[in-house]
Amino acid sequence: MSAEEFSMLIGGIAARLEGVPLDDDMAAFLNREYPKDSPEFKRLGELCAQGEAEGWLVQREAGGIKFGRPIKPGGAAGSFSVDVVRMKDVKGPHHVHTTGEIGAVMPLEGAPKFDDFEPGWYVYPPGSDHHPTVTGGDAYVLYLLPEGAIEFTGK
Repeated sequence: MSAEEFSMLIGGIAARLEGVPLDDDMAAFLNREYPKDSPEFKRLGELCAQGEAEGWLVQREAGGIKFGRPIKPGGAAGSFSVDVVRMKDVKGPHHVHTTGEIGAVMPLEGAPKFDDFEPGWYVYPPGSDHHPTVTGGDAYVLYLLPEGAIEFTGK
């Protein structure tokens, strides 16, 4: 049941983002409409924890990072894939967001930051790249990728 609720909740948010440029305006919109203290944002975090406990969300692990892709492009989130990672004071593999990335940082323990982002929403534009890094604690990071596009570089 929680997987269905997760799909419906993130699908409703994703529907509002279809065709919108991935930029600072989108991040401001998300942080205004679904702020970190909103019922929707809090529920996303609860559903991530439930999904991890039930085994349908972050089923794989590598390099100290738990991860999973519960929604593929063309599913409940429209043209977006939905991935969730659980990271605790760890640096992840370098990758390029060929079509951009929309993310939500949901703290679990401590005062985690994802890259330099506080808990809440962030947006990386198309062509951006990074080593995803969580410092200061433990967090879920949920991200939507247009068309599921991501390129790991091995750097």
